[in-house]
Amino acid sequence: MPVNEGPAQQQHQRPRAGSGILLLDKPQGLTSHDAVARTRRLAGTRKVGHAGTLDPMATGLLVLGLNSSTRLLTYLVGLDKEYTATIRLGASTVTDDAEGEITGTAETAHLADEAVEAAIAPLRGDIEQVPSTVSAIKVDGKRAYARAREGEDVQLSARPVRIDAFEVLASRRVDGFLDLDVRVVCTSGTYIRALARDLGAALGVGGHLTALRRTRVGPFAVAHAPELADDLDVGARMLRPADVAGALFPTVRLDADDALALSQGKRIRPDGLPEATGPLAVLTPTGDLLGLAARRGDGLRTLVNFPADEVAAP
Repeated sequence: MPVNEGPAQQQHQRPRAGSGILLLDKPQGLTSHDAVARTRRLAGTRKVGHAGTLDPMATGLLVLGLNSSTRLLTYLVGLDKEYTATIRLGASTVTDDAEGEITGTAETAHLADEAVEAAIAPLRGDIEQVPSTVSAIKVDGKRAYARAREGEDVQLSARPVRIDAFEVLASRRVDGFLDLDVRVVCTSGTYIRALARDLGAALGVGGHLTALRRTRVGPFAVAHAPELADDLDVGARMLRPADVAGALFPTVRLDADDALALSQGKRIRPDGLPEATGPLAVLTPTGDLLGLAARRGDGLRTLVNFPADEVAAP
């Protein structure tokens, strides 16, 4: 989607955003790469990354990291996700979604709610899922979708995923097809398109995705995400690194001496460490995020530190 940037001198007046996590409500038709590029221009910085892509057809929550907060993205990528989607039963496509060519159709008049539920049940819990052929998974160093578009017969291996919720919210019959509005909660790496494909296959009628919206990533919901617009004030809408890390991990607030020592790479032994096997969000006395650390015995070892110029002095 092209953006009218306006005169070059207006671009130089745009303030540079600091460090933080930006939740965006991505519109349909825009790639995740496009959303990152537009955010770079809006924020006045090149250092922008994302914690998991959305297909152009999909809308909803895209989590971006700016400047040093890109270091937090590693810990956001693997969070569970929630989606709403529409599955069309009665037609299969080459891409398992509405953007691909239809490869087959079948009657759906005989499908009752009980049959649909019976076919969904095995797709819940821990399952082995074969990703959609037209996906970003690399095969011998090349994206699967690129190989498929070149006419190759791409065979992807099944991989374990977990489907914590797969429920039908509404159903309706449209032009001989059966459309299901569904809600899915799943682990990272799950393909909702593949769920649509596998549900259609289980029912013997074929299926594909016609709409997809990501509504949540871990504790972060799309309800708190602004739309990507040319007047978006990125700096004002970013979440503080300390607030994001605190939503993900137990926190430890250090005194000035320990904060300085840890920032210098030294091992420290502060009192009152939480019992945790994973990362801890380490805060300065003023509540800024110093970095992430992990317990080592009765002390802390650094996992990720934030640049000193982005952390308020203790």
